[in-house]
Amino acid sequence: MFRTMMNGKIHRARVTEANLNYVGSITIDEEILEAVGMVPNEKVQIVNNHNGARFETYIIPGKRGSRVICINGAAARLVQEGDVVIIISYALVAEDTLSTHQPKVAIMNENNEIVELLHAEPEKTIL
Repeated sequence: MFRTMMNGKIHRARVTEANLNYVGSITIDEEILEAVGMVPNEKVQIVNNHNGARFETYIIPGKRGSRVICINGAAARLVQEGDVVIIISYALVAEDTLSTHQPKVAIMNENNEIVELLHAEPEKTIL
């Protein structure tokens, strides 16, 4: 049996742009992607802390070091520049490897810089 488990999380990133006139997706700085183990074209869930919107799309890599978090296409109607979002990727994990599965969680600051990289979700994530 396989379970769908959190694999990577970008916690409290700031939206730097919402671009309605794009085919679709979310653009994320390549450095941030690498830190949490996410890859281009991977499906992700996005949660907007400002309005409660939840939606799914796929990743486009952004310029390394740019700190870009850009929501593209129709999903741009669900966010505004400056909104705080959580971006989550999931993986199918075999039941017999659940005990060794370690997600990567990047805690972000207001400038989309990683201030802490965790390998488990803390009991309380209050920022």
